[in-house]
Amino acid sequence: MSSVSDESKLTATIVSSTRLSSGFIKLDRVEFDTAKHAGGRQRVTREITDRGHAVGVLGYDPDRDEVVLINEFRPGCLVAGDPAYTDSVVAGGMSADESPLEAAVREMQEETGLELYDPVLAHPGAYVSSGGSTERMAIVVGFVDTNGAGGVHGNAEESEDILTVVVPWQKFMLRVRDAQITDLKTLVAAYWLAEHRDRLRAQRRTHR
Repeated sequence: MSSVSDESKLTATIVSSTRLSSGFIKLDRVEFDTAKHAGGRQRVTREITDRGHAVGVLGYDPDRDEVVLINEFRPGCLVAGDPAYTDSVVAGGMSADESPLEAAVREMQEETGLELYDPVLAHPGAYVSSGGSTERMAIVVGFVDTNGAGGVHGNAEESEDILTVVVPWQKFMLRVRDAQITDLKTLVAAYWLAEHRDRLRAQRRTHR
């Protein structure tokens, strides 16, 4: 018996949805009617968060072989019992009329004060936690100039207090491989850049 399901035969529909909270993150209780892999159907009720879609942005300086990260307060980490301040890639929500590349350029400027140029869409959007959230995260990698990078940035109206962190590439990858980086979008961006780094550095040399 095959263990591979035929997804084309599986269907699910929304039966009802009730808004529980309309704060920073919207929360709905949703009842679903879902197909079962072995046949038949069942009703499933889940709480689903809705915060729109977002982009994660890794800035890379090929001349200095450095990456730009940010450090800020992460409430989910603290509630889970981990350190509240972590390093990660630049990230932010996308408006309905923005492309991931447009949002990446804007977020890099807002959160680090740096210009992002020649951005590349590493992934158009993967679900952050599809069991309970509608959010998709696109991943963008682009070039930055880390000369003079630093300081605290962010949108004060959103209580953002964001420190720019510049890390040599080799040190960054050591932290990634030693599980010192615990942010998933940062790991995805890191491994994408690890695969394409030599090509991007050669690309920069040929365009000078």
